[in-house]
Amino acid sequence: MKVELFDFHLPEELIAQTPLEQRDASRLMVLNKKTGDVSHHMFHDLLDYLQEGDCLVLNDTRVLPARLFGTKEDTGANIEVLLLKQTEGDMWETLVKPAKRVKEGTVISFGDGRLTAVCKAASDQGGRLLEFRYEGIFYEVLEQLGEMPLPPYIKERLGDRERYQTVFAREQGSAAAPTAGLHFTESMLEEIKAKGIHIAFLTLHVGLGTFRPVSVDNLEEHDMHSEFYQVSEGTATLLNHVRENGGRIISVGTTSTRTLETIATEHNGRFVASSGWTNIFIFPGYEFKAIDGMITNFHLPKSTLIMLVSALAGREHVISAYEKAVEEKYRFFSFGDAMLIL
Repeated sequence: MKVELFDFHLPEELIAQTPLEQRDASRLMVLNKKTGDVSHHMFHDLLDYLQEGDCLVLNDTRVLPARLFGTKEDTGANIEVLLLKQTEGDMWETLVKPAKRVKEGTVISFGDGRLTAVCKAASDQGGRLLEFRYEGIFYEVLEQLGEMPLPPYIKERLGDRERYQTVFAREQGSAAAPTAGLHFTESMLEEIKAKGIHIAFLTLHVGLGTFRPVSVDNLEEHDMHSEFYQVSEGTATLLNHVRENGGRIISVGTTSTRTLETIATEHNGRFVASSGWTNIFIFPGYEFKAIDGMITNFHLPKSTLIMLVSALAGREHVISAYEKAVEEKYRFFSFGDAMLIL
């Protein structure tokens, strides 16, 4: 299948640069995955489409302030470091800029020496394996010195870093937010539970591969990035209960979707407590085993995310819905509006 099939025209002014003041004040497009019909609402209207016995599945990952600005100890040259994945101990896979200045053995200092890093190995496209040295607790040092790793299409600075976290974020480790969850407020979650709708949590730490464009012409040749996930015994039991009692499982975001589909694929449609790495690539032709519907934001043209959405609702339906979203001036991407697919 050609990647070009997932292209659409997106005016740059529709890319949301800042979050709305009120999380649930965003718009909500509802897409019927069978007919392709769409209707336009506000996000709080989501409750009208959820039924008693349904289950919303939320990703509780918390974004690390993973962008660090430091200097080379020997020359004072400015170096930017982006943490990608902790490998073992204080060793991290990172991206650095400018990469040509950081070779094996290079020492980088951050925050007047409160944190230092030694380059242990180099790889392609700016990848570097860094070992960090510090006093105290690493994540506390990172909270003091790091900045939020906003996606490359957001040019504005974020005033309140908590606006790039969901209100239910708790498990440290993401390089990006599970953005479909940004629309929920504490009060809205309470209203959902009061209606008899279950809420389940899982963890998938989002990697920066989610923003990387597909660089091949045929999407079957795309090499999907791996991300760490974890599902508890309680969540697995709840999801099996919902399924057995006729409730719908509605994932919040592509990250929750990929986690649930990974587990259901490995366990014949059942949910079990598990953790590990997933590189599942969902595109049209895939048969869903875990979810009945999904809440998601509007995604980049030709991205793996729009391919996943197209697998659930049909490519023609999704592209048509996106064209309507452009006409109606919906806000796109991380800080943008939402779509409910049922």
